[in-house]
Amino acid sequence: MIYSNIIHKQSNKQIHCLWVINIRINFKDTVYLLTGWLTLFVIGTDLFVMSPLLPFIAEEYEITPAVAGWLVTAFSLMYAISAPLFGWLSDRKGRRLFIVLGLFSFSLSNFLTAVSPSFAMLITSRILAGLSVASITPIVYAIIGDTALPERRGVWLSTVVSGHLMALWAGAPVGTLLEQFLGWRSVFISLAIIAAILSIINFRVWASINKVHPGEAQRKGNTIKIISAVSVTTFWAIAMYALYVFLGTGLVLYNDFSSSELAASITAYGIGAVIGSLSSGRVTDKIGARIVSIFSTAMLIGILVLLGFFFSSGTLVYFLLFLWALIGYTSFTSYQARLAEEFPETRGMALALNNTALYIGITLGSMLGGYIIANWGFFALPFICSGVALISSLISTKRRG
Repeated sequence: MIYSNIIHKQSNKQIHCLWVINIRINFKDTVYLLTGWLTLFVIGTDLFVMSPLLPFIAEEYEITPAVAGWLVTAFSLMYAISAPLFGWLSDRKGRRLFIVLGLFSFSLSNFLTAVSPSFAMLITSRILAGLSVASITPIVYAIIGDTALPERRGVWLSTVVSGHLMALWAGAPVGTLLEQFLGWRSVFISLAIIAAILSIINFRVWASINKVHPGEAQRKGNTIKIISAVSVTTFWAIAMYALYVFLGTGLVLYNDFSSSELAASITAYGIGAVIGSLSSGRVTDKIGARIVSIFSTAMLIGILVLLGFFFSSGTLVYFLLFLWALIGYTSFTSYQARLAEEFPETRGMALALNNTALYIGITLGSMLGGYIIANWGFFALPFICSGVALISSLISTKRRG
């Protein structure tokens, strides 16, 4: 009887210890995810808030909107060029260093944006911002991929991606509202302060995670293979953004949307993007990143065709925009999880190149969209984007990892 009581007490102690350990692990996981989510939300807000602020910036510096648009171009080009370098370095030197330094320089660049006395200095500050973000965004994806258990990687990546997408319909509108009360410079002062705080938080949170792959493992990484893999994202981005860039124009001209209706349609798109990103993680972890990425990209072909046929259908377009973003960002998020799974030794490089491919696709998409509208009209655009999505789907299906 005494022996039985001792065994029972030992068993209870073991259960209690396991319970405490489980709570600590869950708390730590929550901190990792929340840190990654907040970091990408702030980065996304900086990216998406620039568009609605451009008219105010152009007015203050007495330049045309087209010239002001170079602020976005300079940012994007610097990001696309430098992201692979930081991804490569993070695979060798560790992720934490570059995330923290990136957030510190991002804070500085936003402060310079806020106090720039000339347009030349403003452009310089956005170049620094693009360089900074290149050392943050893909490396946050990589460190989350390093940290998550294989069976939870899809959920973790989809969660932090949702932070970036949330900025599209939450962060940017808040920034625009702040401009109305305190001026556009206040937006960048706020971002600078928040980024400085986040640099300290990231320094503390990732202190125990500084994964560096040995040189032998690095040599196994095939750069050509990675470039081939991320071409899927380039064609995906062309298919999505060739239409998205001119979405407002199409809705106003061919659906006679008012400003409030236009805002509601973009909100429907943004909500679809966030839900698609979050839900894809759980599905990916259950049935596999490859299957989800292939299936969702194939569905993207169909939804773009539907948009082409029913774009002028009035209120139905809200649902179609929601569905388009839901499917599109399920495809993007699941493919990121697939890359993280297929290139474990060079995860930083693979995800950085994937982000470069994304920006290249966005740039090419905006150029293609303008050309198509000028030569064949707006209604040809969804169908051509569907054809580009087909190319992305074929490459994704053919790839074996």
